[in-house]
Amino acid sequence: MKKVKLSNYNNDWYKPGSKIKILIWYYINILFFINPLNSISSLKIFILRFFGAKIGNNVVIKQSVNVKYPWFLEVGDNVWIGENVWIDNLAKVKIENNVCISQGAMLLCGNHNYKKSTFNLIVKEITLKEGSWVGAKSVVCPGVTLKSHAILSVGSIATKDLDSYSIYQGNPAIKVRERKIEF
Repeated sequence: MKKVKLSNYNNDWYKPGSKIKILIWYYINILFFINPLNSISSLKIFILRFFGAKIGNNVVIKQSVNVKYPWFLEVGDNVWIGENVWIDNLAKVKIENNVCISQGAMLLCGNHNYKKSTFNLIVKEITLKEGSWVGAKSVVCPGVTLKSHAILSVGSIATKDLDSYSIYQGNPAIKVRERKIEF
């Protein structure tokens, strides 16, 4: 039986940006994003845009948000990103208009190939469509799309795409009911 041999792990093919840019972002991220003392959303938006993120209007970014690579981030209008959210965007993360990402949620664009002894890195994009909602302490896995107005309930894990106007719950998340929005 073969075994995992992490000494052979090699992700040299993955080049998310220049080493200097990544190093500068690392410290900026700690000082202005992960740091719970910074509650100024407009400053965070300015910094993200400076580093290449596309950020819409009326976006709220709460304290202790961790963004891996802002140049892979696209955020629409009227978006709420709650406390302690981790956007581990090794690939593009697209967040459309009117999306809520609740506190402690994780968007994970990377994983490892457990079938390979070398544990190869796998990266895939994540898309959160118009009006979708990622509940508190939930996880969105690589390659997943939350379609229009889908909800991933508190503490759930999305391992596949979520249908429009549907509510998902559990690990792995399964559809539990339709989302009906009252006016």
